[in-house]
Amino acid sequence: MSAMFRITLPDGSVREVAPGTTPADIAAAIGPGLAKAAIAARVDGELHDIGRPFEGDAALALITSRDEADALEMARHDYAHVLAEAVQQLFPGTQITFGPSTDDGFYYDFAPKDRPFTEEDLPAIEEAMRGIIRADKPLRREVWDRATLISRWKQQGETFKAEWAAELPGDEPLTVYWSGDDWLDMCRGPHLASTGKLDPDAFKLTRVSGAYWRGDQNNPQLSRIYGTGWLNKKQLAEHLVRLEEAAKRDHRRIGQDMDLFHLQSEAQGSVFWHPKGYVIYRALEDYMRRAIHAAGYLEIKTPQLMDVRQWETSGHWGKYAENMFAVPDIVPDGEGGAPAVAADADWMALKPMNCPAHVLVFRQGIKSYRDLPLRFYENGCCHRNEAHGALHGIMRVRQFTQDDAHIFCREDQIVEEVRSFCALADRIYKDFGFTYSIKLALRPEKRFGSDADWDKAENELRHAVVQAGLATADHGWEELPGEGAFYAPKLEWHLTDAIGRTWQVGTIQSDRVLPERLDASYVGEDGARHRPVMLHRAIFGAYERFIGILIEEYAGKFPLWLAPVQAVVATIVSDADDYAREVAAKLAAAGIRVETDLRNEKINYKVREHSLAKVPNLIVVGKREAEEGTVALRQLGSERQQVMALDDLVAMLVRDATPPDLSVSV
Repeated sequence: MSAMFRITLPDGSVREVAPGTTPADIAAAIGPGLAKAAIAARVDGELHDIGRPFEGDAALALITSRDEADALEMARHDYAHVLAEAVQQLFPGTQITFGPSTDDGFYYDFAPKDRPFTEEDLPAIEEAMRGIIRADKPLRREVWDRATLISRWKQQGETFKAEWAAELPGDEPLTVYWSGDDWLDMCRGPHLASTGKLDPDAFKLTRVSGAYWRGDQNNPQLSRIYGTGWLNKKQLAEHLVRLEEAAKRDHRRIGQDMDLFHLQSEAQGSVFWHPKGYVIYRALEDYMRRAIHAAGYLEIKTPQLMDVRQWETSGHWGKYAENMFAVPDIVPDGEGGAPAVAADADWMALKPMNCPAHVLVFRQGIKSYRDLPLRFYENGCCHRNEAHGALHGIMRVRQFTQDDAHIFCREDQIVEEVRSFCALADRIYKDFGFTYSIKLALRPEKRFGSDADWDKAENELRHAVVQAGLATADHGWEELPGEGAFYAPKLEWHLTDAIGRTWQVGTIQSDRVLPERLDASYVGEDGARHRPVMLHRAIFGAYERFIGILIEEYAGKFPLWLAPVQAVVATIVSDADDYAREVAAKLAAAGIRVETDLRNEKINYKVREHSLAKVPNLIVVGKREAEEGTVALRQLGSERQQVMALDDLVAMLVRDATPPDLSVSV
């Protein structure tokens, strides 16, 4: 008789089972309710099919739909496989490649036989998918011999699958999943027990795009079909509403409608700020300068170009060279031809981050322990060589400016500096109306520095968040193994916007590596040289991205202090033109950003036009207002019109347009 396996459940109880027993068998033994609810299992922490037999003693946790993250991951993976099966049903000769799950759905890449897929194909594919789901086809795992599987793929004309199977590591078992008895795909899994475990009304195919095999533009182009998938119809409906709202808030569309910025191919990934957009940019710069000056930072400015050897010493060239712009340090000959680059030419690089330059500033002159902490701040313009396909409006660009700072401090100052930064970030995010969660990103597998230094740095960040009172469930406190930078662990601030999306923005990193590599030191109380600890920190992150987030957070309806145009004075009749100019002049003298609209158009037309332009205050004046020294105020989003004296209007707008950090609470 074969030896029994010992299966340990979450409550600590142990069940002895025979080889061949599955998690589904244990669920059934516990009770019919759990047998029906269990959709998968964690075996020794790894997600497994509910019907996959145990291979030895193991710890078991059964997964139900209440374990939403795991359940969604599996459902979306299954939807991708059902999509592939449906496409091959409808379009024989189509080759399949990859189909992963995504944050809100799934996609699959295909090599169509005759033509690329289009949006018009999606309804028929959706209906075929529903047919497969309703057929409740078992999803069955098998381990195949490599040569046999490669041979099968080649016989079926699946050249992409054959290529991938041949390149997988030799010691990795090749698993396939059958859908019923007539269709299979190569996949690590896991999967639900059958297609019928999916809700046929909880998915939607959303779009089609081009993609390259294995992401390489030198390889064949494929058709990628995207979908969104959920556990039930209600979740799908809520997601589609969020998508619709997100489309209305798209920063690219609003930026164009409000004339804030534009992008064009002559400067891929760089933003052309228009006057109104630059008003927002400058308002944020002014706000942040007030905040950092009050917190004891010293503002500096460092070069854009530095010798590549500096980046080699810092370690960035070895880790980040493919994302850096490097240029030869040569002088053109002046004859109009293309400059020749000598084989032994020195190279310069545009900075992708500011930290090495800040160390060089720190190294100027002798620093004493009494000088620390020393906080250097820079609105630093950086360049990163992002792939064209990864660029996204002003959210992901090649040229950007960071609200970047580096704090050089002693070991005994670290926790207090990080705690103080947490308080500063908290106040700033609240000024913009954001809630946030804090994550601690821990050491990655490939890193610089000793384990002892990493232990110390991670614990310091933990202690600082605890002292700040933010290491709580209310602040989404979580630790993320393997997510730290190559030189330091980091705290991350994830903002939640008006429609529930999260954005990773702020960060602080505790770094003992860069001061060592770049030879930064200070003279300690004992007269000896010591290394400072370098805290890398930002709150907005990139100004460009933060403005994009704000555009979508406010849907273009900025708080008055940030609005590019804070008021428009519009006339009902031309007799009021002089009074409109007087009103505008008085507002401008009080510091309000104001324009006039004296066009010979009906007032309803003007109201509609300025509402679309997201002007917060429309001040309407006619003959009566001119005679009485009053105005009629229409505020964005309100149908009500308020008549008031001009002086009262000026006082109200000045109060409302005051930045939150300068407002006096009554």
